[in-house]
Amino acid sequence: MVSKIRLEDRECPLSTALGYVGEWWTLLILHDVFDGYTRFDQFQQNIGISSSMLTARLKALVANGLLERKPYQTNPVRHEYVLTDLGRSLRPVLIALAAWGNSRLEPADRSMILVDAKTGVEADPIIVDRATGRRLDDENFIFTAGPAASEPFRTRYPHEFPEQQPTT
Repeated sequence: MVSKIRLEDRECPLSTALGYVGEWWTLLILHDVFDGYTRFDQFQQNIGISSSMLTARLKALVANGLLERKPYQTNPVRHEYVLTDLGRSLRPVLIALAAWGNSRLEPADRSMILVDAKTGVEADPIIVDRATGRRLDDENFIFTAGPAASEPFRTRYPHEFPEQQPTT
């Protein structure tokens, strides 16, 4: 999937990420995996995706290192698909997308909400800076060229700051 990135976007982290998960079915499969589904027939039944499309998406998710294919039965051989660490790291992204989708609906119109598993209290996900705890969804945070940026990226993001410290 990553090879579909336009040449001019090859260094953009958003373009790279979309190369891995930007297709509709891919995000729905990952959502199912986060909900505990691991088997081909479960994905197919739950999502309503064709066998050929599901096969292609699962192969891509495995090839891109988001899922691992493991046998769970030997006769006949059957496989399940489990998250890798890279795949698990996408959970906050899916949570943020779901929260954004829910924010456009009245509370009574939401078919799925995120709650605390112990208390049942609805969560209100936001994305914050780990260092400061400040919300990242306002104009006080901007993109700037990183150390490996090409000249076109430096032109697009011309902001210069005193010595940038990498995040931990």
